[in-house]
Amino acid sequence: MSQFLSKKLDVVQPSPTIAIAGLAGALRRSGKDVIGLSQGEPDFDTPHHICAAAKAAIDAGATRYTDVDGTLELKQAIVKKFERDSGLKYEISQITVGTGGKQVIFNAIFASVDPGDEVIIPAPYWVSYPDIVRMSGGTPVIVLCPEGNSFKLTAEQLRAAITKNTKWLILNSPSNPTGSAYSPEELRQLANVLLNHPHVHIMMDDIYEHVSYEGWDRCTIAAVEPRLFDRTLTCNGVSKAFAMTGWRIGFAGGPAPLIRAIATIQSQSTTNPNSIAQAAAVAALNGPMDFLAERNAIFKERRDLAAKIFNSIPGISCRVPEGAFYLFPSCAGLIGKTTPSGKVLSSDEDVAKFFLEEALVAVVPGSAFGFSPHFRISFATSTEKLKTACERIAAACALLK
Repeated sequence: MSQFLSKKLDVVQPSPTIAIAGLAGALRRSGKDVIGLSQGEPDFDTPHHICAAAKAAIDAGATRYTDVDGTLELKQAIVKKFERDSGLKYEISQITVGTGGKQVIFNAIFASVDPGDEVIIPAPYWVSYPDIVRMSGGTPVIVLCPEGNSFKLTAEQLRAAITKNTKWLILNSPSNPTGSAYSPEELRQLANVLLNHPHVHIMMDDIYEHVSYEGWDRCTIAAVEPRLFDRTLTCNGVSKAFAMTGWRIGFAGGPAPLIRAIATIQSQSTTNPNSIAQAAAVAALNGPMDFLAERNAIFKERRDLAAKIFNSIPGISCRVPEGAFYLFPSCAGLIGKTTPSGKVLSSDEDVAKFFLEEALVAVVPGSAFGFSPHFRISFATSTEKLKTACERIAAACALLK
């Protein structure tokens, strides 16, 4: 069978976050009380008015095919959303809707990247970016962004990474896995570099824009520097802000030729996103958003709780992020220590395995995000479970020698 499978699979790795969840699930099935902090999914319910819109769509018979890349009604809501939240003015022809944000990103890269093309990806990065580039025949150019600069790409780093083969720069703000968010001035500095390289396009992943805390002014690069508007794809979706991960609706605004190409790719894969989920997304984007402040306050409480515990553990240090619902602590001080079973921790993968086996807490090693020795936790879980999980990790670390 291995000879039957495509060589394309050689460049693709299964999602590490899903793999960790699978190991945790196996322990749970064996009767262990595992707390999962590995998946980035809000623990809140989808707001009632959004669910009601989905039910109404079913009752109205909106259960048939739609336009390949989204209904007109949803595209109109997205146009309003971009102008309201980001100050970006798009035409309907510049909007695409996909089955989740990941499909939109995949379609855009697949439609534009050829062998020999390079895509600049700051690390730590969302796990899927490099593999999507490789699957499309391109070359990921990974730029390590140290914690000393809040895990963010600098203008100097960007300038050094650009070559004649650079096709895209991918930026994610606030970031998965670090929660770091670019300020308008930081984006302006990057934009000044990009203005000198008109062959480079920018993919701005703003999926966590509404999950943010004090000290960050929401911003996106095409609004900060309008001269980049025509070569920026601004990506977003309803998964994180509206707790709609399972509904699978993502969208983007960008150059009309690229949007048409994305629709062509999608027409030969999934065709249209789910019609009921699209109706729900219309209600989400056009409806009340007052619930966000309350939920962000809860996220902030959890963020501060977990960061305080991690920063009290010898061998672990944790930066407090501006957005998203992740912490990305350094475990450099644990490397070289010995577990009660006699195993020496030589990597963040070892640390994550130790936390899972000893503390019964599932985290994701930093290597999955191209940046070691760190680990990622999601604090999008109940405050009680989060506190218990962090205390278990602290107790496990106390056993190391």
